[in-house]
Amino acid sequence: MTDSVTFKDHSKEIRIFNSRILKASIILVILTGILISRLFYLQVVEHEKYSTQSDENRIHLQYIPPIRGLIYDTNGLLLADNKPSFNLTLTPERIADLEKTFKDINQIIPIQTEEITQFKKRLRNKPRKPFESVPLKFRLTEEEIARISVNEHLMAGVEVEADLIRYYPQGDIYTHTIGYVQNINDQEQKKLDEKKYKGVSTIGKIGIERFYEEQLLGKVGYREVEVNARGRVLRVLDQKEPIPGTNLTLYLDTELQKISIEALDGQSGAIVALDPKTGGILAMVSEPSYDPNPFVRGIGFKAYAALLNDPARPLYNRASSGEYPPASTIKPFLAIAGLNTGSVTPANQVFDPGWYRLPNQKRLYRNWKRGGHGWVNLERAVVVSNDTYFYDLALKLGIDTMHDYLQRFGIGIRTALDVGEQRPGLMPSREWKMGVRNLPWFPGETVITGIGQGFMKATPLQLAAATAVLANKGKWIYPRLLKSSTSPIELKPTHPMKDIEVNNPEYWTQVYEAMRKVVHDRSGTAHYRIGKDIPYLMAGKTGTAQVVGIKQNERYDASKLAKKHHDHGLFIGFAPLDDPQIAIAVIVENGGGGSSAAAPVARKILDAYLIPRLQKQAVEQAKKHEQKTPSAGQG
Repeated sequence: MTDSVTFKDHSKEIRIFNSRILKASIILVILTGILISRLFYLQVVEHEKYSTQSDENRIHLQYIPPIRGLIYDTNGLLLADNKPSFNLTLTPERIADLEKTFKDINQIIPIQTEEITQFKKRLRNKPRKPFESVPLKFRLTEEEIARISVNEHLMAGVEVEADLIRYYPQGDIYTHTIGYVQNINDQEQKKLDEKKYKGVSTIGKIGIERFYEEQLLGKVGYREVEVNARGRVLRVLDQKEPIPGTNLTLYLDTELQKISIEALDGQSGAIVALDPKTGGILAMVSEPSYDPNPFVRGIGFKAYAALLNDPARPLYNRASSGEYPPASTIKPFLAIAGLNTGSVTPANQVFDPGWYRLPNQKRLYRNWKRGGHGWVNLERAVVVSNDTYFYDLALKLGIDTMHDYLQRFGIGIRTALDVGEQRPGLMPSREWKMGVRNLPWFPGETVITGIGQGFMKATPLQLAAATAVLANKGKWIYPRLLKSSTSPIELKPTHPMKDIEVNNPEYWTQVYEAMRKVVHDRSGTAHYRIGKDIPYLMAGKTGTAQVVGIKQNERYDASKLAKKHHDHGLFIGFAPLDDPQIAIAVIVENGGGGSSAAAPVARKILDAYLIPRLQKQAVEQAKKHEQKTPSAGQG
């Protein structure tokens, strides 16, 4: 059998090969077309987009924070400064092992666990660009700077960087008024305008720093830089300098502020002194206080807890947020209301047996003097601070009229133009009680409101403002801290007040005379403590606010009560009587009577402020008189 021989079909193989070549060529052409079209799309159609992205990767904006505006007192003394500070910073992109770096640094200078925790929080929460440093430790000492500098070459990504931080050279004497700045927290970061705060790490938290934040901040600058693929700066392409914040000058007088603090002599309390002519706040004290400087870069948990838990409440701003029963300090204002409404005349008398009783009621409303003052008229009622007369006057006026008149003086209203942390106090009314307690107003509540007790509350700032209006014979001035600024700032009242007009200008004179006798007459409640040897005429009114209620048949005995239950002492006043230059309100917490606790504090402050000015005025007047008087031989 012959083996079969298989012959190759060369023509068929050639056809198959050519077919495959054709298919491969078509696929190659298609792929090449796709590649070319994609390249055309990227290079031509999307050129602007990717060119921009390329520039953004190559060119970075580095924001330059502005220098925060300075704050001065009325005499040009610096109250809020910007001080150079050196901080220890880490650049995470240059560090292989953060935990090891923490340990290495701790062997050179001490690093607290809290500082590491805060660093990690900043690293996690704050938006940042590659190779942007993050602070670990603030305010390095010279020794710490030296130690880090010597070892810096051994620790990649660890550097000492200079910064400007807020510094308060006067320490704790202005904390509640000037306030302080602090690191921007997460909640604030969400609300802030990112453009305004690029590169800015702190913001005003309380006081003037917070109220004038927008003006003090300034405007952020920037530096346009070219960087390499790793984020390192190669060169600066453009730069716009930041615009510094506005400098502020306040009415505050540091010497008067210090004297005010000394006058309180370690007691808890508040003092507000105003210039009746301008409304300028000359002194604003809340004691005890605290140093604001540790807050600037973040106070430690333990230190803050100590302040928070201190029973003396140093964090509490008593001057503008402390709401106290104004007690008898409201009597001059009610006297104006009584005269102007015709509810009383200067000659009307009320007999005081030591108590007052509403018709058909058994409850007795006690006068502070147990045996009473006998027959008293309006003037004597103010001079000796008779309660019975004002119980009766309150009933004649009624709560509606009292509410109207006392609000005209600013009680229960925020009237200061630039004091951010001011509470409104409370001037109660029928509507208020029904709205808050769903109860009607009772006559007994009217009676005790007549001596500034019950629901009624006022801040020292409000009492000082009301006293200034009284000194101005009804002309309203708005308390303000700002005296001038390097750029215009317009202040508008949130609650515009109308001047108080009375039917007879003599009403002011009659109340003035009664307040003068409070200090200068032997029977005046403040005379024994401050009226002797006073070289100017002062108008004043004492007040004693009960902290705890006393039962009907019991007497107040401070020796049997804890200090925190002692009465508050209050005093309001203005001087000189014929040309008021200063109005003041003082409260001494748990200090006892207003005449013994608060009046001496006010006297020291008024003496310090007025005596040098009155002496200067006397010298100037003497010189003018000499110039006008012809010398011997003339004429």
